[in-house]
Amino acid sequence: MPRLSKKTMFAIEAVLDIAMNAGEQPVRGGDITRRQNIPKRYLEQVLQRLVHEGILAGKRGPRGGYTLGRERRRISLGDIIRVVRQLEADTEPADESVGSPLAHTVVWPTWNRLRDEMMARMDAITVEDMVREAREHGVQSEAAQRLEFHI
Repeated sequence: MPRLSKKTMFAIEAVLDIAMNAGEQPVRGGDITRRQNIPKRYLEQVLQRLVHEGILAGKRGPRGGYTLGRERRRISLGDIIRVVRQLEADTEPADESVGSPLAHTVVWPTWNRLRDEMMARMDAITVEDMVREAREHGVQSEAAQRLEFHI
């Protein structure tokens, strides 16, 4: 069974946090760390790669932070996972040459087909879908709470 790595989980959480909390101002990395309890060492590396790949946009300076690089409905779960997979592949290469002829003719092709099917399903899930689900489950954003006011 494919595993959900820490980096993948943190990347998804960070993108969702930004989608839910970016308003007039970008979302600071420290705020994501605080809200989602993501270790800073993981977060910075993942955020930089997400910016590099255009999923996020970064702004430097005292009012800096992160916003989505494109509309929520145009970012899929698969997009985020591919970025992290590439980041992890840079340090944890997989070796498909390992195994017997049976592994090469049946096991690896079956595994790759299942992975491709799973990624196709993840490509159909957008950040917009996940934000909607979060709201349906009562998850509130700090940005929405700041906008509420009472007369």
